[in-house]
Amino acid sequence: MLKASRIIIIFMSITTCTFLYRLAFKMDCFLCVPLPFRKPPSIDDVLRPGTGIIFLETSDCLEPRPLVSCALESAARIYPDRPVVFLMKGLVNHTKEEINSTHKAFTLLSSIGNVFMFPLNMEKLLNDTPLLPWYVKVNHTGEKHWLHISADASRLAIIWKYGGMYMDTDIISIRRIPVDDFVAAQHSTYSSNGIFSFKFHHKFILDCMENFVEKYNGKIWGHQGPDLFTRILRKRCKLPVFQEQEDGMCQNISFLNPQRFYPIGYPSWKRYYEVWKIDPTFNDSYALHLWNYMNNENKSVIPGSNTLVEHLYKTYCPTTYKVLINSTEEE
Repeated sequence: MLKASRIIIIFMSITTCTFLYRLAFKMDCFLCVPLPFRKPPSIDDVLRPGTGIIFLETSDCLEPRPLVSCALESAARIYPDRPVVFLMKGLVNHTKEEINSTHKAFTLLSSIGNVFMFPLNMEKLLNDTPLLPWYVKVNHTGEKHWLHISADASRLAIIWKYGGMYMDTDIISIRRIPVDDFVAAQHSTYSSNGIFSFKFHHKFILDCMENFVEKYNGKIWGHQGPDLFTRILRKRCKLPVFQEQEDGMCQNISFLNPQRFYPIGYPSWKRYYEVWKIDPTFNDSYALHLWNYMNNENKSVIPGSNTLVEHLYKTYCPTTYKVLINSTEEE
């Protein structure tokens, strides 16, 4: 009896210590009590272990769209043991307290225990990388695709500096990815740069940054993005033509099958917003890219529509669905 009591006391002590640590480390949680002697964590504190899952917003937007919120919430749920970091350019001249009072989506994300939001200062981010000389010389206002180009550069720099996983803000996570050091095939012999993961200072990222500068062409959409990844991979190996569900390898880098993230290709992106007789299981996928760049019709989730995307929201980002979709409909 005495032994059992000791075990219970030890277990409760460990649980209490873990809870207090989370209170101290995550200052933005609605249910947390801020500890006055503990400073909010810096981006170095959060990302230095190299396990971060990183999202970017290179516009000045301060109110994340529901799809962005869903992307972050689903990642936070699938990876509760890893920090989910959102770098926002619009935060540079604002405080989180100011934004929390007026932006529902921002407030929702701030309440998730392993989600952290930091300002995106590109010059600071690109410092000590091969990209900085390019950045200080390029005419930002004259670049037609600047939002995408700046995002392409930023994702390389942040993974180079810290390691971890990068995801586009229109990717809904549905299960854990079991490999490190990977890129995702968009289709056979062609890579995307919408999701990838590498360890700190991986040579592939260095090669990408150097080629980014050497072969820079801002007039071609994707030249610094998926085209860049594909160029560097082809220098390393012959990229596979996928026949079934197998993944490929390019030296020490996993080249993941298109089914892992792109089971619905970009020509068919509208299918996410349609009603299916039987919803797909996506058993061969780790996450789903919803091709928001193609969504020039501004299709969105409609409560009660029974569309595939509504089912995805309900399953993988239920708080976003409840707060940003249902509540909007009720107003």
